[in-house]
Amino acid sequence: MVDDERRWLILVMSLSGRAGSTRMRLWRALRGMGAAVLRDGVYLLPAGPSRYRALHHQADAIQALGGKSLLIEVDETRLETTEVLPALFDRDSEYQELLEAVASWQQECPSLEEREAQRRLLQLQRRLQATVEIDFFPGTIRERAVMALADAEATYNRCFVPDEPKATRAGITALDRSAFRGRLWATRRHLWVDRVASAWLIQRFIDPEARFLWLESPAQCPPEALGFDFDGAAFTHADDKVTFEVLLARFGLVADGALVRLGELVHYLDVGGAPVPEAAGLKLMLSGARERCPDDDALLAHVGMLLDDAYQAYTGVHGSA
Repeated sequence: MVDDERRWLILVMSLSGRAGSTRMRLWRALRGMGAAVLRDGVYLLPAGPSRYRALHHQADAIQALGGKSLLIEVDETRLETTEVLPALFDRDSEYQELLEAVASWQQECPSLEEREAQRRLLQLQRRLQATVEIDFFPGTIRERAVMALADAEATYNRCFVPDEPKATRAGITALDRSAFRGRLWATRRHLWVDRVASAWLIQRFIDPEARFLWLESPAQCPPEALGFDFDGAAFTHADDKVTFEVLLARFGLVADGALVRLGELVHYLDVGGAPVPEAAGLKLMLSGARERCPDDDALLAHVGMLLDDAYQAYTGVHGSA
């Protein structure tokens, strides 16, 4: 089964009237999937493999509780007035509420403590991801919400990461990895998303013998070091790419689907853009790691294991070179 707007999944269920709390749990689960209610006990979703599996799981759970369930897939030609069905999945009001919450956060951000600002921004990003996942018929307001969260990330960086690099307009020339072995690499201290991910990428795929220098200020970068992720560095933001993606492009790593997917994740967490479902979870773990690790060397070692796991998981889905 593939996603197909011309086919629909319908779940029909019934439970004993005494199963009030169970019914509520099922309703919340179905609402979380984005299901529309046609009538009491009848739910609708656009057809797709993941949605079929999710509804099948709910159907099995209903039967295990002594209820009755029927899951069917139908072609829209067998339904009347199908033109009204997409309207049942309209998410405009959810996006509008999110836009208002983002605007409020933007106003308050300069006066917030860094941890509180980050916590609230993470909540907004989770709301966006959750809405996008169940937005089966997206409209223009979705793009507005995506851009608003990108602007919010930029606001956070201006307030709390003042040395965040500005993108340059430059061609990305290919480099030979073999010429970059055993080098000294330098970036700003207090590693965050793009910097720690780029350091992991360098260590893991570009220069296994890399040595790192964590700078108090980019001006302190010694001439023999290869700087990354700061203005004027050898490797930094270019065009629409963050440093991690620039390194992928320059060192011939874009054929690795798992690394490209990691690049999309780093891009979203660093400057916003198209939401990545697992981004909120990784950002939460990065925040916790930065709190626990005593210095940037320890942080890179700790986060490196998380990125190893993410890369392995992505390899199973997207493949590697």
